[in-house]
Amino acid sequence: MSAFVWIAAGSLAAWLWLLCCQGFFWRTDIRLPARTDPDDWPSVCVVVPARDEAAVLPDSLPSLLAQDYPGRAEIFLVDDGSSDGTGDLARELASRHGGLPLTVDSPGEPPPGWTGKLWAVRHGIGLARARGPEYLLLTDADIAHAPDSLRELVAAARTGGFDAVSLMARLRVESLWERLVVPAFVYFFAQLYPFRRIGRKGSRTAAAAGGCVLLRADAAERARIPDAIRHAVIDDVALARAVKGGGGHIWLGLAERVDSVRPYPRLHDLWKMVSRSAYAQLRHNPLLLLGTVIGLALVYLVPPVALLAGLAAGSTATAALGGLAWLVMTGTYIPMLRYYGQPLWLAPLLPFTAFLYLLMTVDSAVQHYRGRGAAWKGRTYARPDAVVGEES
Repeated sequence: MSAFVWIAAGSLAAWLWLLCCQGFFWRTDIRLPARTDPDDWPSVCVVVPARDEAAVLPDSLPSLLAQDYPGRAEIFLVDDGSSDGTGDLARELASRHGGLPLTVDSPGEPPPGWTGKLWAVRHGIGLARARGPEYLLLTDADIAHAPDSLRELVAAARTGGFDAVSLMARLRVESLWERLVVPAFVYFFAQLYPFRRIGRKGSRTAAAAGGCVLLRADAAERARIPDAIRHAVIDDVALARAVKGGGGHIWLGLAERVDSVRPYPRLHDLWKMVSRSAYAQLRHNPLLLLGTVIGLALVYLVPPVALLAGLAAGSTATAALGGLAWLVMTGTYIPMLRYYGQPLWLAPLLPFTAFLYLLMTVDSAVQHYRGRGAAWKGRTYARPDAVVGEES
């Protein structure tokens, strides 16, 4: 057998393993677990870090103000040095819409060793602790919640005994590039952190979606959140690891009525979203980068290349192995496309999208070694070697 036949066989073997042995990552039925309303509804403080979010606040903040929650709840929006009037707009929206009480405050510039978002979260949690809440809802400024979102999260946490319940908000999918890149982003995340394993006691897999995390206040204090993860650029994964590492029980699943309203109309916008933290995910390790590039090529690029090369060269074995691998890949992507309401003809294009992610990851490393670090809204975290985690 030729070397290329063996490579194609390796790719097919990898896909069969992913299909059956990676926590059924490709299934999209992990939604809020079974829950019942508690007899007494605990108090909740909602912490919203916001930096230059005036463009999205009118579509997100009213949904928080309008939460239909039977217990005591209030919102703390932390204006993280915005230059676009985010804080004033938040106050105006609260005055116009009413609903839950809103406090707007600012922490000032973050000290060395802190990412801006986590410094804002720390300030918001500090304000919230004066109210003595049982739960904290950490949610991003671009996330719109259904009216019953908070009560459903609390009911799920209480019923399941979870210290953290997180929902992967449904990202916007309207432009061509969003259709190509966004469903794959969630698909790849689930492949790295299978949701079924995250909620299983005894499993080491830990992750959260930073846009929507309901966290028990005592679990946050026990895990020293956010101080213990103050360097984190990928803060959601770091938070989940800290809570689970402290003996906490966590859960992550796909959202049904929790949506991101932030647009990514151009490839450039999506490129920045991924590349700003991709190399941090690899712990700024060149060997992990090399392994990732080789792995992406073997798993996603080899199947279509093997099929086309096999057909061109008359190698039935190469074409068959490549075609089968591509078929399995396509089949595992279909549930995510259905979840996002996208046409199924996008499924065979996953190798192209994976190639884009490969380039974004390499670009993230290039920017790191040029000393630019992870950049986000005017801040650059240059070469944070201790970083384990993503600013959302």
